Amino acid sequence: MPVSNQKPMGISSASKLVVDEMKNTQKTTGQQTGLWQDGWFLPAQRIESPNQDARAPDTVVDLVVIHAISLPPGHFGGPAVAQLFSNQLNPDEHAYFAEIAHLKVSAHFFIRRDGALIQFVPVTARAWHAGVSSWQGRERCNDFSVGIELEGDDETPFEAAQYATLQSLLKALATELPIKAVTSHSHVAPGRKTDPGPCFDWAYVRQVCPDLTIAP
Repeated sequence: MPVSNQKPMGISSASKLVVDEMKNTQKTTGQQTGLWQDGWFLPAQRIESPNQDARAPDTVVDLVVIHAISLPPGHFGGPAVAQLFSNQLNPDEHAYFAEIAHLKVSAHFFIRRDGALIQFVPVTARAWHAGVSSWQGRERCNDFSVGIELEGDDETPFEAAQYATLQSLLKALATELPIKAVTSHSHVAPGRKTDPGPCFDWAYVRQVCPDLTIAP
């Protein structure tokens, strides 16, 4: 999958670290696949979630699902997302946490507002991110997709640093998996989910992934 090398303005130091790590690893290995080990993206911080299971044998992972999350809603920063994906969210810290602390959920990746990248599940395994979902007649999108959470909500524009990291990640995923499409959580779970919301710049994704199906 060709991905353009357009660089958004205002990239943060955290996002630059991801991009630079990709370049350094490529120089060392001479190939993009050196960025991966057993389904883990080496430039990302690794926090393994217990909320995962094996994909079915011979599954073709060809879809990326974009999500947005903020905990509590509308608040950015802090450890709550990682705690949720690790089953360590304290229900006593916030009323909203009390409503969701029992959930067993995860995503493969989480991109913070400053572009920092965390991986919770190897792409070889199934993360629990999409729930009841369907893509082009295929049910259970978790089976054949990679889930990427961006720290954000429906009302706040995403940061340039997040798009820079997302571009680098999509480029790397395309070297590791036969990705054919990028879509939204709202698209695969209409009426149930709204993320990543109207502030997400799908035109940017189309520009950097010109050969993929892009379905907001």
